[in-house]
Amino acid sequence: MCGRFTLYAKGEILAEEFGVPASGVAAPRYNIAPTQDVAAVRASPSGGGREIARLRWGLVPSWAKDPAIGNRLINARSETVREKPSFRNAFRRRRCLIPASGFYEWQRKERGKQPFHVRMRDGRVFAFAGVWDRWEGPEGVVVESCAILTTGANAVLAPIHDRMPVILGRAEYDRWLDPALADANSLAPLLAPFPPEGMTVYAVSPRVNAPSNDDEACVAPIA
Repeated sequence: MCGRFTLYAKGEILAEEFGVPASGVAAPRYNIAPTQDVAAVRASPSGGGREIARLRWGLVPSWAKDPAIGNRLINARSETVREKPSFRNAFRRRRCLIPASGFYEWQRKERGKQPFHVRMRDGRVFAFAGVWDRWEGPEGVVVESCAILTTGANAVLAPIHDRMPVILGRAEYDRWLDPALADANSLAPLLAPFPPEGMTVYAVSPRVNAPSNDDEACVAPIA
C-alpha cells in the first residue's frame, strides 16, 4: 500500500518532468498524509494538454452519498481497479499522475513498526499512477479527489511489505493520461512493480508516524 509520501522537488524540476507550469507547485512536503490535498497531473478537461490540480487524497466516487467514504479509499489495488465500483469509472476516464520524491512504508517488528523511506536511487522525482473523481454535494460543494494504485512489491520492498505503489516511467505518462484510451488490457502492462535496481530504501525516525511532523528530519536516515 501507500499511506504516506514526500514531494520536495523544486517547481522547475516538476515542470520539466511533467510538462506543467511551475507556478502550480506547492511548498516542499516531507510527510503527505491521507485526506490532505496533493498535487496531481492530469489531462486538462478543456483539452489544452496537461494541468496540475490540487486533489484530496482519498477518492470520493461521483455517486457517493457521503464524502467521508474517501477516507477509506486512499489506495486502489491494480488487480481489481477495473472492476471495483468505487474506482472503475475513474480508471477508464480519469487517470492522473501523482508526483513524488519518495514514499514511506512500515515493517512490522517485535516492538512495533519501523518506518522506511523509499526513493529513486538517483534522487529524481517520479510519478505514482493515480485515478481521480469529481463529487458534487446537494448544496453545490465540489470535491475533487484521488487514489494511488498499488501492486505487488518488488525485491526492494518485499522484505518490508508485500505491496507498493504503481510507479510509471516518463515514457508511460502520455499513455496513462490519455482520456481516449479506455482499454483496460492495453493499460495493464503499466501496472507492474517498478524495476528494483532503480530504487533504494532506508530506515527513518518514527516521528514520521505523526502527520503534524512535516520537515526534512522525516527523511533523514537513522542507523
